[in-house]
Amino acid sequence: MMIMANKLYLVAVLVASYAALSSARTFTVGDDQGWMSGIDYTDWTSGKTFAVGDKLLFSYGSQYHTVTEVSKSGYYTCSGSNALSDDSSGWTVVTLTAPGTRYFICNIPGLCSSGMKLSVTVAESGPVPSGATRGTLVPAMGSVVVAVATGALVKLALF
Repeated sequence: MMIMANKLYLVAVLVASYAALSSARTFTVGDDQGWMSGIDYTDWTSGKTFAVGDKLLFSYGSQYHTVTEVSKSGYYTCSGSNALSDDSSGWTVVTLTAPGTRYFICNIPGLCSSGMKLSVTVAESGPVPSGATRGTLVPAMGSVVVAVATGALVKLALF
């Protein structure tokens, strides 16, 4: 009986761990339009809740734009001279690792000042407030193997 209880406990712990990992979301910045000039990114963030563990996916033309993380003052002055990070690969993924506000600009001259900048306020992990939306679910791992009470192994595929 003790072995059965231990197996059930193991299943409960693994399922709870999977649920916590899979709650992270990926937000495609600018949705279908991506990271480009002419988008109101303040409007884009409206109604969205960002939490620790979520990711921001920036998709853009590498020859035309950058994703430059800056301080608050760099954001308001559109200056990437003291950038925290800078990428021009065309595909940038940023993991939101701590609560607080993160600031991103395009460091190509003139684009930030014309509105190509994004500030994201990151909340602690937790439930989504009523009326807010979260991004697309992205599995945290390819598969999970769980020991079930009967002793058999079940592989849960995540798509």
